[in-house]
Amino acid sequence: MGYLLDTNIVSAALKQNVQINLKLQEVSSLDMDILISGITYYEIQRGLLRSNATKKLAFFQQFCQDYPILFLDDIRIFQKASEIHADLTNRGQIIQDADILIAATAIIHNLILVSHDSDLTRVKDLHLENWLIS
Repeated sequence: MGYLLDTNIVSAALKQNVQINLKLQEVSSLDMDILISGITYYEIQRGLLRSNATKKLAFFQQFCQDYPILFLDDIRIFQKASEIHADLTNRGQIIQDADILIAATAIIHNLILVSHDSDLTRVKDLHLENWLIS
């Protein structure tokens, strides 16, 4: 099983968070897959462009070479996202669509989602880790 990095984890890595970067090195040394979602790419890229963070943009492009982007190119992701949305709505615990799509991507690809977002604990059948807590 590999890892899918949520937007808040990629953001922490770009800010040179020591804990995240050590964990990335550790997992990489185990030859496990570490990926980011196309949604995360979009969220990070738009933020960096909005703030004109030229150096971080260059660093982010290198980051994407090291940790490939997993695209939303499988109908099963959208089917799972729809199921997650329906379940969360029925339980009165809705979360953002971007988070639902990222969670569905992790579930469909049998990946552990690495996130600091406690809302994601509401998603059934999601394997979740938070590398920002000890």
